[in-house]
Amino acid sequence: MRKTFQIAIDGPVAAGKGTVSRLLAQRLGFLYVDTGAMYRATALLALRHEIDLNDEDKVVALLEKSKLEMRNPLPPKELDGRLTTVILDGEDVSWAIRTQKCGIGASKVAVLSKLRKTLVKKQQEIASTQDVVMEGRDITFRVLPDADLKIFLTANLQARAARRHTQYLTKGMNITIEAVTSEIKERDTRDMQRKIDPLRIVPDAWVLDTSELKIEEVVDLIADKVQKIRNRNTNE
Repeated sequence: MRKTFQIAIDGPVAAGKGTVSRLLAQRLGFLYVDTGAMYRATALLALRHEIDLNDEDKVVALLEKSKLEMRNPLPPKELDGRLTTVILDGEDVSWAIRTQKCGIGASKVAVLSKLRKTLVKKQQEIASTQDVVMEGRDITFRVLPDADLKIFLTANLQARAARRHTQYLTKGMNITIEAVTSEIKERDTRDMQRKIDPLRIVPDAWVLDTSELKIEEVVDLIADKVQKIRNRNTNE
């Protein structure tokens, strides 16, 4: 019988999933698992080796030969604004995978069924051994279908574009808000129309719109919900 507490969070790009999940994990003492970072790291790996992102067998073979690790940031060096620390073959690529190119690449490799099975198995193993806050685009229905709390975190296009634009500027990337908006629209289309596990809202998910909410308010709402679930489980 599973004894770990699992929080599964899905939602579109730039809805605040990463920041909310990281802060929530800190609040609860859980492990934060950014599944999107795994796909970004895979894209970076393929790009560096000049492998076609559509060549499933080569991409999977390359991933299986590489070592991909994730952990919560360690103080003081890793407390530089990152949400998670990603180590690829011994190299800290936490920021290298956050480029626009890796984001686009991640959505491309995410349609590879063999690759997804490999990463999903890894994600499920992590969640079976410790309490987790796991976020992505197929967590509530593919990775953790029996999670204690399922959330679909969303926001309107304007809010998401503004957030992503700020992220790019913070990292010194000169890009217009119009370009960011276009990028998000294209990403939404790919995520919702892909043949394998398209982004969707499961019936038992809590749909939480963060458009008009501050990050701290979102974290408070979810933390309160978790406490209610724990209290209910204790009384059963």
